[in-house]
Amino acid sequence: MPASPQPKIAVVLGVGPGLGMSIAHRFGREGYAVALVSRSDTRHADYVASLTAAGVEAASYVADVRDTKQLGSVLDTVAERYGRVDLVYYGPGAVDEGAWPKPITEAESADVREAMSWMYPAVDVVGRVLPGMVERGGGALLFAGGLSAVVPMPGLGALAVSSAAQRNYALTLNAALADKGVYVGNLVIGGLIERGDIHHLVTSNPEQFGNVGDRTLDPDEIADGAWELVARRDRAEETFSVLG
Repeated sequence: MPASPQPKIAVVLGVGPGLGMSIAHRFGREGYAVALVSRSDTRHADYVASLTAAGVEAASYVADVRDTKQLGSVLDTVAERYGRVDLVYYGPGAVDEGAWPKPITEAESADVREAMSWMYPAVDVVGRVLPGMVERGGGALLFAGGLSAVVPMPGLGALAVSSAAQRNYALTLNAALADKGVYVGNLVIGGLIERGDIHHLVTSNPEQFGNVGDRTLDPDEIADGAWELVARRDRAEETFSVLG
């Protein structure tokens, strides 16, 4: 009997209960084995159990994307375990709960440097996995960022600068790799993502943040859109927004 084909491998960086897990489930349904990566393993057991119950092969790893050595070690471990990395989703949260940015009129260079500390690891990740993808002539990179990358949102301050930089990086990579079999896509997200940590923070504190009502985004729908980008490869970006 011939051996079962090796599944494709998706690495989900910055996995959380909202979009990260929806991405993991969506690509898992397409036959990918999934490697989940986040700063803490507190919720990893539940994440892996959820994927296993859905018939998805999954493993979890701890790494802070801003720790170059730690992140590189995890990516190398995944590549060694599965033989390669076929897709990386880069979606770490750029704001810790309760830490909100200064408006752009008050942002200083130190604030921009701090915001960009979430962008630089994206370059490190690409440097780690791209050579193998180019050598094999296949693979995909997906980035998630905010609507402030394309629409002026002064209240997000330095985060808007970082988001715009990441978007430009993704779109420029897509253009550079178009003839090498490697796809790069960007998700522009405007609104609170249901089930995510920031959504939980905001909805549990209506006296501070107000009532968000139905101005939220379903992470499963965004994950469907992410899959369509990778499967069709006919455009580099998709926008999901309830902010007009």
